[in-house]
Amino acid sequence: MQRLTRMDGLRGVLAVYVMLCHALPFTDFPGWVLAPFSHGEAGVDLFFALSGLVIVNSLERFGGAFAPFMRARGRRLLPVYFIVLAASIALVGWGDPLRAMPWVGVAGREVMEPGLPDWLGWHVAAHLALVQGMIPQGALPYAYVTLLGPAWSLSTEWQFYVVIGLLAPKRLGLFALGLLGVGAVYHGLHLPPWWQFSRAFLPDAAPFFALGIASCVALRGSGLRGGGWRVFAACLLGACAVGFFSGGVGKAVVPLVWGVAMLAQRQNFGVVLEGRAVQYLGAISYPLYLVNEPVQRGLAMLCGPLARGDAAVFTLMWLPLAVLGPVMVAMLLHHGVERRFMRSGQGLNWFLLHERRVFRASEG
Repeated sequence: MQRLTRMDGLRGVLAVYVMLCHALPFTDFPGWVLAPFSHGEAGVDLFFALSGLVIVNSLERFGGAFAPFMRARGRRLLPVYFIVLAASIALVGWGDPLRAMPWVGVAGREVMEPGLPDWLGWHVAAHLALVQGMIPQGALPYAYVTLLGPAWSLSTEWQFYVVIGLLAPKRLGLFALGLLGVGAVYHGLHLPPWWQFSRAFLPDAAPFFALGIASCVALRGSGLRGGGWRVFAACLLGACAVGFFSGGVGKAVVPLVWGVAMLAQRQNFGVVLEGRAVQYLGAISYPLYLVNEPVQRGLAMLCGPLARGDAAVFTLMWLPLAVLGPVMVAMLLHHGVERRFMRSGQGLNWFLLHERRVFRASEG
């Protein structure tokens, strides 16, 4: 399947949207302004669907081989992640920015932790291993967001990579329907409090990964009557149903938004996702998604005392920096770290694929 450039643009739009959802709860804007930017988790759910779509192609580029696939994913994600994680731990340990911001409500506290957690070593170890999304709440409460909030979704992604990489499914439609079923069963369970997991646990997001995989199957087919589109329709309706019963109408709407994104790949209105600025935001979307919260926290620590408790003054000082700052840092990380590590593995990847083809040819 050829590269979907409009999906690259969608990735950039989602990263900016999540960044604004993290920034606006600290301003003094009225509720009607903030309301459209109170669905950051929905934006992440769409990221999961996008991942389900593109990771299939990534795995197939390695012939379904697990180890080369995971090494490539590691080069792509881990260097930036470890840098941002270290910076975030330092910023969380610096202090609580909300002490100088008395106007901030519950939504702001959900974004910024007051300080480093108890059992810090265990939290650090969980983040380094990217298993913070697999730990029951009773074992290490809120481990998925204590040190670097956006990293909870990276833990979910990593769980997905391991599952799809180990299984290397050939019949993607059945695999997508199976993932949807796992999500439906999980959301129907009533686990005892000690064993309840966070939303960073893979089964919670399984319907969205399933929707992305089904999208890949549909886009590879021909015509709207192909079997791939029937799988896509089944996963779309299934994800809506799971979302409704687990989170109400708002959660059920998110898969429909993904359906619109799929239409944008073929319809004229989707051309807006091909703009150079949107495409560039898509290129830096991964570091932008990771750094927006820690950068905004650091800026809040600096601007909060200067505002002297005045929400309007703080908003004027902080909001432009809270938007431009993460973008600038993401650009530095993308060009200075992300792209360098991605290029470093290209020669090795080509060699491994070449040797595997030669070996298979010799066997035949």
